[in-house]
Amino acid sequence: MTTPVPLISRLADRAARALFAAPGLPEADYLSPMGDPGLYGPDSVAWRAHANPVTLAVGGIAAVILELAEPRVRTGVWEHSIFRTQPLLRLKRTGEAAMVTTYGPTEAAERRIAMVARMHARVGGTTPEGQAYQALDPELMTWVHVTAGYGFLNAHLRYVEPDMSRADQDRYYAEGRKVGEAFGARDIPGSVGEVADYMAAMTSRLRRHPILGEFLGLVGQASPLGRTGRPLQGALVQAAIDLTPAEIAARLGVTPGRGATTALVRVLAKAALAATGADSIPGQAYRRMGRPARSFALRPV
Repeated sequence: MTTPVPLISRLADRAARALFAAPGLPEADYLSPMGDPGLYGPDSVAWRAHANPVTLAVGGIAAVILELAEPRVRTGVWEHSIFRTQPLLRLKRTGEAAMVTTYGPTEAAERRIAMVARMHARVGGTTPEGQAYQALDPELMTWVHVTAGYGFLNAHLRYVEPDMSRADQDRYYAEGRKVGEAFGARDIPGSVGEVADYMAAMTSRLRRHPILGEFLGLVGQASPLGRTGRPLQGALVQAAIDLTPAEIAARLGVTPGRGATTALVRVLAKAALAATGADSIPGQAYRRMGRPARSFALRPV
């Protein structure tokens, strides 16, 4: 496999550092205490699947597309978060939380989950259609948890590791149950088949709404590289749309892209992998566990 051009790798490194730097949040120490595996550990599928900042960004956008399809979640997100006014900061906070709960030591991960729970406890109200909601409702937390896992895993499968075994895919969802329950989710599907059944059962509850188009427009301009990254941001958004299950995509009125987007995002993901080293968040976590810092690099780059 040829090495990506240095310029793309440098841009990927800058984007990763910017994406996971969320102002106003306590900074996690990923290097200590030595030997602390955190909530997943170095042999988990999650440590492998969450290491690439490009696919993490694509998967995160895909998750939000699905979240905004559920009327109660949509209202809660749009009325009680900064997505409308500061979409990039909101994406940074989401990415940073994924890093802490995946790669952080146990205490740091548990603190971040508790902080998110305190924030969610203040979120509630009534949708424009008259449905009452509260963000900590286990049903809503389960939808948010499953859509996040679906987005992250499927972005990794499509753009980094298409030959991941079905057993490892199932293990990824099973690993996430403990973290999902800590956030308040319940009856969490723990395999590819269970997730597919769950999403099929949820499809009839999902609704098309102008807010989704507004979100896609905002996130399409919200590159962590600023103007430099905007030409590529549209490809990441399209890549996220392409992960949406076909029946749900049709229901929401979003259109899958073409193969050119897939090829471009694979190049970006490869460049990001080349730029991810010992000082990256995954690299630091592996070092904490006494493992080679590039243990997440499944293939030579």
